Amino acid sequence: MPVNPATPGVAAAPSAGSSPVAHHTITLTVNGTQRRMEVAPWTTLLDLLREQMELTGTKKGCDHGQCGACTVLVNGQRINSCLALAVSKDGAEVVTVEGLAMDGTLHPVQAAFIEQDAFQCGYCTPGQICSAVGLLKEGHARNADEIRELMSGNICRCGAYPNIVAAIEQAMQQAGGSAR
Repeated sequence: MPVNPATPGVAAAPSAGSSPVAHHTITLTVNGTQRRMEVAPWTTLLDLLREQMELTGTKKGCDHGQCGACTVLVNGQRINSCLALAVSKDGAEVVTVEGLAMDGTLHPVQAAFIEQDAFQCGYCTPGQICSAVGLLKEGHARNADEIRELMSGNICRCGAYPNIVAAIEQAMQQAGGSAR
């Protein structure tokens, strides 16, 4: 396979004239709907969600797992979808920001982000919200300092951090957890 000139040592996608690469059939349950798809072995979960499934709420930021804009929940755990190959998630349950609301009612974290004005440009917001939902499920954060530490993988270039922490604290309190 030819080498990718942009990333030495990484194989490039095959060209039109090269031998075909076997695609893999995977099954994912995305936002409650089971989907069976054909994917190339190098397809990331992020690209599958955005390009094949047209779920564009999940954002592509750095594409290196450093910003958190692509955070989704896989089997209830928050992950950077840009770092996960789709074939490695065969059989998994994936929840994106589009799948958090139920029957037209926002998830409590989504509602808290609105009430606390926890976004500015909004680009990082879907990843922040999915990460916050995962953080609440993990149950490790008990105060604002722990929220900040456990959300440190999600970057907001606009600096809405105080409002993001306030939104997570609000959602924690509504869920009966401790936030102070």
